[in-house]
Amino acid sequence: MFNSRHPRLSKRGRIWGLCILLLYTNPLSCLANFSQAKELIYKIKEGLPRGTFIGAIGVDLNLDFSVDPPFIFSLAQKKVSEQYVNLNNTTGELYTSATEIDRETLCADNLEGQGCVLSLDVFVLPQQYFQLVKVKILIEDVNDNRPKFPTDEIAMSVPENAPINARYAVEQSAVDPDLGPHGVQTYWLVNDFGMFTLDVEENEGGELTPFLIVTEALDRETQAEYITDIIAEDGGTPPLLGAATLKIVITDVNDNCPQFKESQINVTLHGNTTKGVHLARLHAFDPDLGANAQISYAYSERVPRDTRSLFHLDKITGVIKLAGKIDTGTATFYKLTVLATGPGCIPAVATVIVHIIKVVTGPPTLIPRYIAPEKDGVVTIKESEPAFSPIAFFTVKNIDKNQRVDCYLEGPGPFRLSPYQLFKNEYLLETTEPLDFERTQEYDLILVANSTRGIVIKTFLKVQVLDENDNAPVFQQSLVEISVEENNPPNTFLTQLQASDQDSESRGEVLYLLGGDAPGIFVVDRVTGILTVATSLDREEKETYRFIVRAVDQGTPRRESIATVVVTVQDRNDNSPRFINKDFTFFVPENFPGYGEIGVLSVTDADAGENGWVALSILNGSDIFMIDTGRGALRAKTSLDREQQGTYQLWIEAVDGGEPALSSVTIVTVLLLDVNDNPPIVLFPQSNQSYMLVLPNTVPGTSITEVYAVDKDTGMNAVIAYSIIKRKGGEPGSFAIDPETGNITLKRELSNRGLYSLLVKVSDHGQPEPLYSTVMVNFFVNETVSNESYIQSLLTREADIEVEERPWYIGQMAEGPERYEPFPCQPVLIALSVTCLGLFFLVVTLTSYICCRRFKKNRMKRSEVEIPLKIQNDSMQVVNRKLRQISNI
Repeated sequence: MFNSRHPRLSKRGRIWGLCILLLYTNPLSCLANFSQAKELIYKIKEGLPRGTFIGAIGVDLNLDFSVDPPFIFSLAQKKVSEQYVNLNNTTGELYTSATEIDRETLCADNLEGQGCVLSLDVFVLPQQYFQLVKVKILIEDVNDNRPKFPTDEIAMSVPENAPINARYAVEQSAVDPDLGPHGVQTYWLVNDFGMFTLDVEENEGGELTPFLIVTEALDRETQAEYITDIIAEDGGTPPLLGAATLKIVITDVNDNCPQFKESQINVTLHGNTTKGVHLARLHAFDPDLGANAQISYAYSERVPRDTRSLFHLDKITGVIKLAGKIDTGTATFYKLTVLATGPGCIPAVATVIVHIIKVVTGPPTLIPRYIAPEKDGVVTIKESEPAFSPIAFFTVKNIDKNQRVDCYLEGPGPFRLSPYQLFKNEYLLETTEPLDFERTQEYDLILVANSTRGIVIKTFLKVQVLDENDNAPVFQQSLVEISVEENNPPNTFLTQLQASDQDSESRGEVLYLLGGDAPGIFVVDRVTGILTVATSLDREEKETYRFIVRAVDQGTPRRESIATVVVTVQDRNDNSPRFINKDFTFFVPENFPGYGEIGVLSVTDADAGENGWVALSILNGSDIFMIDTGRGALRAKTSLDREQQGTYQLWIEAVDGGEPALSSVTIVTVLLLDVNDNPPIVLFPQSNQSYMLVLPNTVPGTSITEVYAVDKDTGMNAVIAYSIIKRKGGEPGSFAIDPETGNITLKRELSNRGLYSLLVKVSDHGQPEPLYSTVMVNFFVNETVSNESYIQSLLTREADIEVEERPWYIGQMAEGPERYEPFPCQPVLIALSVTCLGLFFLVVTLTSYICCRRFKKNRMKRSEVEIPLKIQNDSMQVVNRKLRQISNI
């Protein structure tokens, strides 16, 4: 149906389908009639969050978005592209997607010199606008990777005879996936012990290799290894660090030769001593290690062969034993010269002199029976053994009846040799107190048997103390106090904890651990004890950290000790003073006494010490106001008048005592509250001597004039009330005044000509007591002014004025402008009521009619001559106009 009805569209669809199918094989052959492919290049940094704007393809292609149908933008490979970017199909705007772009992951195979590019193909549709847009997004590197060593521990060997300035490459250099300056830039040691330094060399490929340089002479016998941390630092801002433990092992060199502890040993030997008796043990020491410390013992060539055969010397242990029978008839002593030889060394020399004692009968002998473990005449005992632990029994033999033998012990040490009470000629060797490996590791004992015949027999015994884990590590300081400034960089070095353990081997190896109360921001190196803080500290958040550090040995069972670390964060001036409010408003009554306290400005500074000291100053208005820095109290130097100025705006600056100082500013508004200190001022009439001409035929209800006054105060203090307090001339109640407007109205017909005077009181509503002024309002009732001097004489003449007792508000209630009493009708009604009661209703009806007509006429006349009751902006013009009226009169 589609092909038959729309053959032209069908043909066009087949063409477009073929073009899209061949898009990647030969795009230009199909799209040559529409548009050539274009290329856009954008640049972003890696790791941007989702929804970050990359670029607008439609805008950059200068497309007209007003066309119809509108443009449609589409990604060619959506599965791959939308993993990193999102494309707005209508606007062509590119944004980052939920997956953050990691340059090191996206371009893992790129070399360092090559850029990282994310290529996209974007279709611009529909078909009549079709374009293929090549979009390249250059991914810029950011410093998001820290250097990393291939191993956590790097071991290096340096011979102890290494010359100064000898260089040794650290082959396990750090790797940083970031590029250029974000990669590894330098290396440094946390502790160089004053023996080493670190240099960095760059090869042709740009790779950095650290070299360890020897700066001082080494001695393995003094210190066999050095353990520190090597730090790799990149060039980011701030730089990122990577660390590994660097273990520098000092290898041994044969720079020491054997030395005898004793250069001469005397041995006494009876002539009948049996073969195989242990005579002496020579001991030479070489501080070198391994083959360099191997010692061999040998007789000097000066010792005759038969003597060598008689006294056997073990070339490894240095033990001398009797190997034959002594001929007491030919020799009284033997001198044995023993050489201790090490590799490449001149032999050390010791002399053993054997004294021979002739024995007629068999000499006494000491036969040992060991209780403690023994090997080759060396007894071992644990340091944990209690006092009076038995070591060996010694039995004295070859004693005749007439001979007595005394046995005793020679040599220092907590030992004693005492007769065993149960058996005769038995002696027990035992300890007298617990042994301590850390104090003395071995003892050389001499057991002496002395007979009454002068025969002395000596037996040599070596006691070695075996170490046990009986010592816990000991910190050099049980309380470690550290101070560090706030805002420190991450991984800041704080201190190196040091603890020692007197035990030997692994029992004396110390590991450092943080206690359970230590915050997670602190890190300690288990081996070196270097304590660092991983993050930046803020004193305002927390000023003191207190936690436990443990030192644990490797013995069985493990022993440990603790130290308390107190880290005090020192303040830096990183907080500006802060006012409690953004702005302040103070209400003060005017005439407030000078130097009185207007208000208090509360200001705080989170810093400590001088950094938290705040000084207040006034930036404007200091000639009128002052501020008490101690309390922050604002004061005025003089009394203030609201009528002169009602509002003051001050800028107050708070400056702390830091270096450099930080500050903040707030605005203070001082509003003066009105006090009733100004009485009303009468502006019209201008004097008590002025007057106004009033025609005798003026109709009652007509507004004659008004009293106009102003008050400089505000509020109720400026609300004015008018009242007539005295009057002269005319009948009482001839004139009435509006208490609110001051408008004076004629209330009765004027029967007499002449001068009428009203004393008007102008009062405000102030509290606690209102203030008032008075003014004399004069009316001259006549058709014209014929003699003005006569009127002036009347004005200056003093006469008694009748005082009305009614207050101003009674007049308002009874004599308001809206109510008019038909005063002309009252006499008529009274007369008619007296003369003829019968005509009462007729008179009432007639009078009412007449009064109503007159009332209407009066209202019309009043509307024509009435003066405005309130003077606003043109008040001065009204005053001037009234003055002109008076002058015209």
